[in-house]
Amino acid sequence: MISRRIFLKNGSLALVSLGFAPVFIARTAQAAEARKKVLVAIFQRGAVDGLNMVVPFGDPAYYKARPTISIPKPGDRRGNEEGALDLDGYFGLNPRMAPLTPLFKAGELAIVHACGSHDPTRSHFDAQDFMESGTPGVKSTRDGWLNRYLHNKEHEQASPFRAVALAPQLPRTLQGTAPALAIGQLSQFGVRAGRGSDMIASGFEEQYAQAADSLLAPTGKEAFDAVKMLKDADPSSYTPANGAEYPRSGFGDALRQVALLVKSDLGLEVAFTEVGGWDTHQAQPQRLTGLLDDFAKGLAAFRRDLGDRMADVVVVTMSEFGRAVTENGTRGTDHGHGNAMMIMGGDVKGGKVYGKWPTLERSKLWEGRDLAITTDFRDVFAEVVTKHLGAKDISNVFPGYSYKQPVGFLRA
Repeated sequence: MISRRIFLKNGSLALVSLGFAPVFIARTAQAAEARKKVLVAIFQRGAVDGLNMVVPFGDPAYYKARPTISIPKPGDRRGNEEGALDLDGYFGLNPRMAPLTPLFKAGELAIVHACGSHDPTRSHFDAQDFMESGTPGVKSTRDGWLNRYLHNKEHEQASPFRAVALAPQLPRTLQGTAPALAIGQLSQFGVRAGRGSDMIASGFEEQYAQAADSLLAPTGKEAFDAVKMLKDADPSSYTPANGAEYPRSGFGDALRQVALLVKSDLGLEVAFTEVGGWDTHQAQPQRLTGLLDDFAKGLAAFRRDLGDRMADVVVVTMSEFGRAVTENGTRGTDHGHGNAMMIMGGDVKGGKVYGKWPTLERSKLWEGRDLAITTDFRDVFAEVVTKHLGAKDISNVFPGYSYKQPVGFLRA
């Protein structure tokens, strides 16, 4: 007999056999817990250049290594290029990230620089896999660190919307034994049945109700209950609050949908989304302009939209590795090592750039070319999981890793 868990992990096969093609299927539809703590994980795929995103303008070696693509110091200009937005007298934000400066000044945004994975790979595929699995250098890990966290706290009363990826497919970090959903568009969540869909969906539900296997019958009912829960939230008519205006992009739309899930009290605990295009080997200044503009506007709109609800939310951004310190011959940067992560939310002790800065002097560079790492990315994840989400034991979340002490960017 097929188990309920296996049925859910392979639910599409069972549904297709009945002549229907579901978008997604949920495990349970118990009443959602209101005002849960929420983690929003954002992956900048392609290796964002953390040095031009969070600019170390106080480090003279930065300008020596990047004579044409560096971000000018605050108050300076280079042609049409504006200077960095001063954060603390040493670091500054890229001028295209101006919407985030007020959040940093208000103490709602923190940055961890010289952060990342100590594994030496410069392969996008491997580095992303290591970061999402939470086991750098280990290719045999089958599940993601976020899924392991969810599994450790798994219980039968969990909402079907406990873990949601606003993405076309489930990301590596949410793959594993704990249920999670990948939803491209909330308004399309449900059963695709074409013409006469209401009648077909009704018949579909009845077939499950009459199923001989007592384990399968409730599962089909739960899938429809999940659809009804989201339908009540009415994604198609959602209007952001507080005058928030999301950028008209895939990233902006994903954050808008995450905000809806948070405010609808559907039991969301972990949300994931991603934005690509950060592999800037050529013409980096021109390419980063639009990417960082979209990224900053999306995050700022999300903060404004949530209002007081941001007290329950922490956003963490990540990228598989950084870029080389020295610019290349095509005004771009090659694959590097250390990078910058951002943390935004109500529990954040912001207004500070955390981590020990190793400097960009050649003698201090990793392998003589890259920003050295002084903070392991797992320290960032572990602090969020323990201090924000309340996990007690994370030994299974990050196997083989010793979490010694918090970086300090979250309140106790």
